[in-house]
Amino acid sequence: MSQVAMNIEELSSVKKKLSFEIPWDEVKNELDTVYRDIGKKAKIKGFRPGKIPRKVLETYFKEKAENETINNIVNKFYWQALEEKRIVALSRPDINQEGLKENSVFSFSASFETEPEFEPQGYKGMELEKEIFKVTKNDMDKRINELKQMFATMEEAKDDRPAVKGDFVVMDFTGNFNGELLPELKADNFFLEIGSQGFIPGFEEQLIGMKKGKENVIKVVFPNDYHENKFADKEVTFNVTIKNIREKKLPEFDENFIKNFDKYDTLEDLKNDVRQSLEEESQRLSEMNLHNKITEILRKENEFEAPPSLIERQIFYMMVDAQKRMTSAGMDERKAMELSFKMHDKFKDEAVKTVKTFLLIKKIAQKESLALEEGDIEKHIQELAVKYGKDHELLKKTYENQENRNNIEVELVQKKVFDFIEQSANIKVIEKKGLDAEVK
Repeated sequence: MSQVAMNIEELSSVKKKLSFEIPWDEVKNELDTVYRDIGKKAKIKGFRPGKIPRKVLETYFKEKAENETINNIVNKFYWQALEEKRIVALSRPDINQEGLKENSVFSFSASFETEPEFEPQGYKGMELEKEIFKVTKNDMDKRINELKQMFATMEEAKDDRPAVKGDFVVMDFTGNFNGELLPELKADNFFLEIGSQGFIPGFEEQLIGMKKGKENVIKVVFPNDYHENKFADKEVTFNVTIKNIREKKLPEFDENFIKNFDKYDTLEDLKNDVRQSLEEESQRLSEMNLHNKITEILRKENEFEAPPSLIERQIFYMMVDAQKRMTSAGMDERKAMELSFKMHDKFKDEAVKTVKTFLLIKKIAQKESLALEEGDIEKHIQELAVKYGKDHELLKKTYENQENRNNIEVELVQKKVFDFIEQSANIKVIEKKGLDAEVK
C-alpha cells in the first residue's frame, strides 16, 4: 500500500496546519467499504437489498458515498496524526479539501489552534511581599453589625421627619425624557433603601431630606454604559412622591441576641466564632493577594500569545457568571442575558490574564513534574467535609461529576505550583491591621 504523506506547518505560535496526501488505493478501499454499507441498506425498485450493482448505486448515491468517504478519511488521519505527534487541538479544525478524483491522490488540510510552546521563566527565587492581616476590634464590630442587620426590624418613621440615608422608602415616580413621559421610567409603590446604590447614580442622594406626601423633582444623568442605549449619558427629570418612610431598627447585641442561633450557648461563644471566621478570612485574603502577585510577575516574565479560542471560552464563562449574579439579584432573566452579552468586550482583558495564568501554571507543573498523586483528591474531600461539617460520602458523590472532578484537579495542581514557587521565593512578611487595610 502506498505511503500517506503528512506535513506540519506553524501558522503562528498558537495555530498549526496539517496537510495530508492520501494515495488512491487508500481512498478506493474506504470508498468501496462505504458503497458496501450503502448497498446493504439501499432500497431501489427492481433490486433486492444487498444485490444492487455498484453502477446503479453510483447513479443514486455517488454524492453521499463520496462525502462519507471524505469524512471518514479526514477523521481517521487527522486524529491519528494528533495522537502520533502528541498535539493538543484547542479548536475544531478548519478543513480544506477539493473532493475526490478517481485514480488521484486525495489532498486535504486541517488548521486548528494549539497551546503555545514556551519554557516558563522567572518562577524560581522570586522576591515577594506577603501581607498578614491582623483582625482588629473594628473588624469584629463590622461583622457583628452585619449579623445584627440580618435580624433588623422595619418601623415606620415617626414625627413626620425627612428621609435620611439608611431609610427605606416607598415611592411613586415618573420620568420625563426629552419632554416625553415614558412607561419604562414610571413606577408605583417602588421600594428602595437610600444609600444602597441600587438605583441610577445620583438619584438616592436627592431623596435625603424629602418628606412623606410631598412631590419633588429629581434630575439625574444616566451612566454612559447604561444597558438602555437611548438613556445612556442623557438627563432625565423624575417627579417623585414618597408615600412611606421606614427606618431599620437593629437588635441589641446581648444574651437575648444569641436566641437567634442554635449553636451558641453564650454571647462569648458567638464572639469567638466571629473572630475565628475573621481569622480564616484574613488567611484567605493574605494567600489570595500573594498568589495574585506571583501570577502578575509570571505574566510579566513570560511573553506569549493566548489562544483566541481559550479567551472566548473564558469570556463566555464570565458572561454566564454575570448573568447568574444579575438574575439572583432580581433582574429579569432575558434582560440579564442581553446585558451580559453586551459586556463581552469589557471582559476580554481579564479573560486574557486568566488564560495566560492557566497556561503558565500548567507549564510549570509539567516542567517540575507537579502532578496529582493517588489519594490527593480523596484527602482534599475529607478536609472539605471536616471544614464545612458536610457528610463525607455525600460530598464525595458531588465530585463524581466530571466537570466538578476536573475543577478540583486543576485547583489542587495549582496549589502544588504555588507551594513550589513559595518554597524557593524570598518572602518578606508585612503585618497590616484590619481586613480593610490597603493592599498594594
